[in-house]
Parts: sequence; structure tokens; C-alpha cells
Amino acid sequence: MAHFEIKDLSFYYPTEKKKPALSHINLKIERGQYVTVCGKSGSGKTTLLRHLKSVLAPHGKTEGEIFFEGKPLKDADLRTQSSRIGYVMQNPDNQIVTDKVWHELAFGLESLGMDQKTIRLRVAEMASYFGIQGWFHKNVTELSGGQKQLLNLASIMAMQPSVLILDEPTSQLDPIAATDFLNTVRKINRELRTTIIITEHRLEDIFYASDKVVVIEDGKVIADDEPRKIGEFLREGNNRMFAAMPTPVQIFYGVKNSYISEDGTTVPEFQKCPLTVREGGDWLSRIFKDKTPEYTTVPEKITTDPDNVKDPAVLVKEVWFRYEKDTPDVLKGITFQVPENTLFAIVGGNGTGKSTTLKAISNICKPYRGKICIQGKPVNKYKSGELFDGLLAMLPQDPQSLFVKKTVREDLEEMLHGKEEEKKKKIEEVAEICDISGLLEHHPYDLSGGEQQRAALAKVLLTNPKILLLDEPTKGIDNFFKLEFARILDRLKSQGVTIIMVSHDVEFCARYADLVSMFFDGSIITTNTPNRFFSQNSFYTTAANRMSRHVFENAITNEDVIELCKKNL
Repeated sequence: MAHFEIKDLSFYYPTEKKKPALSHINLKIERGQYVTVCGKSGSGKTTLLRHLKSVLAPHGKTEGEIFFEGKPLKDADLRTQSSRIGYVMQNPDNQIVTDKVWHELAFGLESLGMDQKTIRLRVAEMASYFGIQGWFHKNVTELSGGQKQLLNLASIMAMQPSVLILDEPTSQLDPIAATDFLNTVRKINRELRTTIIITEHRLEDIFYASDKVVVIEDGKVIADDEPRKIGEFLREGNNRMFAAMPTPVQIFYGVKNSYISEDGTTVPEFQKCPLTVREGGDWLSRIFKDKTPEYTTVPEKITTDPDNVKDPAVLVKEVWFRYEKDTPDVLKGITFQVPENTLFAIVGGNGTGKSTTLKAISNICKPYRGKICIQGKPVNKYKSGELFDGLLAMLPQDPQSLFVKKTVREDLEEMLHGKEEEKKKKIEEVAEICDISGLLEHHPYDLSGGEQQRAALAKVLLTNPKILLLDEPTKGIDNFFKLEFARILDRLKSQGVTIIMVSHDVEFCARYADLVSMFFDGSIITTNTPNRFFSQNSFYTTAANRMSRHVFENAITNEDVIELCKKNL
């Protein structure tokens, strides 16, 4: 008997009565399966997942039927759905409801009316299983993003659900925390036989583990098969979703399409597509088994020397900051300089002080020691409002904090002055750039995570800043808009804009940043060009580098590896 069976499901949001968000979805998910749902931002992934738990289903018109364990889902009462169907949301802060870690672990069980003995046992078991003992008595406000998401998962698993639904659970986490979290989810599936249904834009850590991958496009299921067949299907159909496939899959087909054996047949090395970094590395070793590569490096795009910057757009020197008088320092003598017209990326773990650095540059957080200069002038010398009047703009980590109106259009209009025709023209231009033209009449809170991020970016761009601060700008954004986003940043740089970006997206930083810095323990440890920076690291590096470092020296992107393979083959 299928765990979930979806029969001819269609759904229309109230504002979109002609265009369905979901169209004739037919899907069967067996007990114990690990199912990955992927697609562009706004394709209907979250809408589909929310339909699998009635209390979270969005308001609108629904057609078709969903069966849970052989019975209509709509007939399952609230208690059954709460205990049997677990749901982990994209933003960990949206799901935490209590003040202490141990309160949060017990909250769901108390809501189900369980006795104290059972609650204590289950809480103890979950705290041990998920390694929470060290922060069991902490306030939830003291936790990092990764710890909060792990706490959400543990508090749901304490209720012993038979199915676990996760909606982009790692979008706010750094690469190491994200990998740890997804490994825990995999462990739950493998050891407890809990059915997993997960959506993710980062497929590296879940694609290989999936029993089934479901691809959604414009509200329709276009593919539903095992991972290797999905990669082949998307490549042969020249589908844009192929850009979201894991690095080993993209490199395999990128090399295969340019490599033909002397007799024109498919060589054994190209008969099975690798899915993981290990499989990809083994595959490269087999390719070069009888041939030592002649070309092992790619030319670096060095635009500036990070240690010798003349007239920096932003200078941060020996800055110290703490939030309260009696609390530890968050910034500890941080020093760096950002050249003009560059994309300066900062990577590092959750809770290390990266976002605080951006707030200090914006003069929101005022350091008690050190200096910060914007275009040669100390930031505290700018008059009130002068800093944000066409000079500096910041896209915060939570895009919802920028939305204050009832529609996206009204939110954008708020940033503009002048004649109505000019305002309308500017809004249409920035909406076209950020791919939100069809969302202008929507309420900002009704948009998906990726759509909210694009709408917030549009609002920030309307200020025409000279210095743009971006805090996790690619969070929740699909691979297709990342390409467009990179073009937007290139265009801004050509117009004289300096960009400082805090990001967990090492793939994006490797491909598009001019300089990359590592943030640790309240200060910047090192700054270097992307090729030099990422080729030295083991964890804070790209999948392409981990897969190819035993063959090539400084390849950090898929294109780098494909190019070197082509040269040598």
C-alpha cells in the first residue's frame, strides 16, 4: 500500500483562477522511500508539499484527491496528521514556538496529551540521537541556524511520524551544517524507515540518496524516476532543469558530449553516470588511467591584489563590536578592504559574525573600537539618511523585513519619487530584470522563498546604490535565476557599483566572485582569488574541486573540469 497517493490533483490560488499552481498531478510514494522534488522557484514544489498536510494547505480551489495510507487525507483528523506527518519549514525561526531547547522538544508531545513518563523518555532519546545534550538547557535565541533546524527536526521526530516532509530545510545553513543536517535526514530514512519527501535547490547531498526524483515544471510533473534516469532525461531533452543537477552529473555529460572514441562507439567509462563526488572522482581516475593529463590548471582571472588595494571603496580596520556590554565580542579586530567595482564574497559558518559585519558597514551596529570608511570617509561622519540616499543599500537575510505594503508593486513604488509614468517605467524595468513581472499584484507574503528574495532584490536595486551589501542573496533561489542574478551583478559592477556579499553558496562565490574571504571567530582569516581560495580547502570548496583535485590543480567550477578534460582528451 502506498504511503501517499495523489490522484489528478490541481490547485488554483484565489488570485490566479485561470492558471493552476498545480495541474493534474499523479504521484505514488511508497512507505520508506526517499523522494526528492525539484523544480524552478515558483514551479509549485512548496504548494504540492503543503497539500500533503491539510492544516498547511494553502487557500484556494483544489481538485483531485490525496490518499494517506490508503484513506483520503481529508478524513484524517488533526491529531493523526500532527503525529504521523512531520513537516520542516524553510526558515527555522518560523517553526520554533517556545523559549528553551528542552521545552521545544517536549512541546509536540505535550500537545498530543502524552503522559510525563513518555515525554521524558522521548525527549531524552531525541536529545541523545541528535547530539543536543550540550545545548539542551539553552535559550533557543542563543542557537545558530543549523542548531535551530536540527532542533525543529528533533522535536518533530519525537512524535515518531511515519513520513517527514522537508521544504528546502538547508537554505539558511552553511555548507558544513547543511551536509550534517541532510546526512541526519538520510540516517532517519535508513535506520527508522521513515518516508522522506524533500525539496532542495542544492541537490549535491540528496540526489544520490533518492529512491525517486520528481521534477516539477509550471505545476506539472514532467519526470518521475530514479536519479540516473532523471539526469539522462533532462540532458537528452535539453531541459533547463539540467543546470540544477549535481556536479558529477553535469561534468559527466559535458565531457561525454565532446568525447567520441576512435571507432565512434560509447566507451565503457561513459556507460554509467556518477552521482556522488566519490563516484565522480573514480570516473575521472578511470578516464586518465592510461594517460597522464598534460593540462592540469586553468588560467586565473586575477583582477586585483587583495593585499594591495589603492583607494578602497570600503575599508574596515581593527573593528571590535559586541551587542551588550557584558556579552562576548562578535567582531574581534576585523580588518579588510574592498576594491572598487568588485564582487567581494565572505564565507564562513553560521553565527560567526558575517551579518554583523554588514550591519557595521551600514552603521546599524556601531563598533566601540576601530574604523570603517565608505569611499574614503568614516561611516560615522555621514549625516543621518545620507548614507542610504543613493550611496549604500543592503539586502538583509530575511527578505520579508523589507515588505510593508499589500502588493509587490506598492512595495516597489515606495522607493520612488516623481511622475507616475516614470515610476511605472522604472518598476517594469526592475521587475523584468528580477523576473517578477508576473508577481507585481501579489501580496509579498504569498510568494515562495525564492520569489520573495527576487522581489526584495528589486526593491533594493531601485535605490541605485554605489555600494551594495548582500546577506545570503542566493538563498531559496533556483539555479536558473542565479545565472540571471550573476548577470545583474556584472552589470552593476560595470556601472561602478561595489558589491560585498555574505554567502553560504560556495558554488556561486567560486564562479562569480572577484575575491573571497574566510570569516572565523569574529575576524577574516584570509582573502584570495576564488581559484586559489577554494583549491586550498577541504570542506569550504566546490564539489567540482573535491571531485577533480587528484587530477587537476586549481579547477573549482564544472566548466573548469570540463574544459581541462576536453583539452587532455
